[in-house]
Amino acid sequence: MSEIRNNWSKQEISALFELPFSDLLFQAQSIHRESFDPNQVQVSTLLSIKTGACPEDCGYCSQSSKNDAEVERERLLPLDEVMEQATVAKDNGASRFCMGAAWRNPTDKNLDKVIDMIIAVKGIGLETCVTLGMLTHDQSQRLKEAGLDYYNHNIDTSPEYYGDVITTRTFDDRLDTLQHVRDAGINVCSGGIVGMGEKQTDRVSFLQQLANLPKHPESVPINMLVQVEGTPLHGVEEIEPLQFIRTIAVARIIMPESVVRLSAGRTEMSDETQALCFLAGANSIFYGDRLLTTDNPDENHDQQLFKKLGINKKHVFSSEQIKDTACA
Repeated sequence: MSEIRNNWSKQEISALFELPFSDLLFQAQSIHRESFDPNQVQVSTLLSIKTGACPEDCGYCSQSSKNDAEVERERLLPLDEVMEQATVAKDNGASRFCMGAAWRNPTDKNLDKVIDMIIAVKGIGLETCVTLGMLTHDQSQRLKEAGLDYYNHNIDTSPEYYGDVITTRTFDDRLDTLQHVRDAGINVCSGGIVGMGEKQTDRVSFLQQLANLPKHPESVPINMLVQVEGTPLHGVEEIEPLQFIRTIAVARIIMPESVVRLSAGRTEMSDETQALCFLAGANSIFYGDRLLTTDNPDENHDQQLFKKLGINKKHVFSSEQIKDTACA
């Protein structure tokens, strides 16, 4: 089995990026097979439970009140509507239901309502994940007591490039929330976005930050930027598909027991690109035609792709495959 390390240097990670493509994918796939069935992919569904009017200024986000994207401000969804969507997700084969709210951080009153959703969704047999912004220690403990399985809080990009994308909270703020979640005993879901105009050295540093956390995130979503008109990052040069695949492969190599999620941006990817991402070690996707406010391939297309590739949907990864199961 591959050694679990938390001391990766930038030089080591950069060297992986520079490997010949076939050598990199061979190494990533070999490591992938040590911990996972190579033909199984975990499926999650993501629902925006509160959309728009976020006070953060994330340059990629259509929901920021600082940006000019045409996204309607909506109130927190009622419980019955959330449960209707969760039931559809389960019927379509999802094993985890992820709920996202456009907040800088939740108020205790809002957290009460989200906790009701968590309890109800778990009651129909789905794993739960939420992404609500920054959390305090006490809020993390409350989510744990409610039975939350995963908390998603992406670090987004490298510490060096972070200030070019977001100024309303710091990189260390994100690390603090991840520590609160970890201390509470909740599985960590944390990854980021590539294709935001960053350099390869930033992708190296971004992955280093994740791999050198005291414990690797159980779930690592790798998003390809979905450019939204009215956001500061609209019009940046797009990442080349092979470079995106390399990012997936390096994530698999340096975090061998983490579930790597092929997240946003799949509508812009060909079937061939997605297939190479699975070969490179991605073993989770979001299922459904929406990711918060952006499009996602519909279920029928994903089912057809899985059939072509001989991939089976995996409901829960066994304890032998991963210490705990695999959010946005």
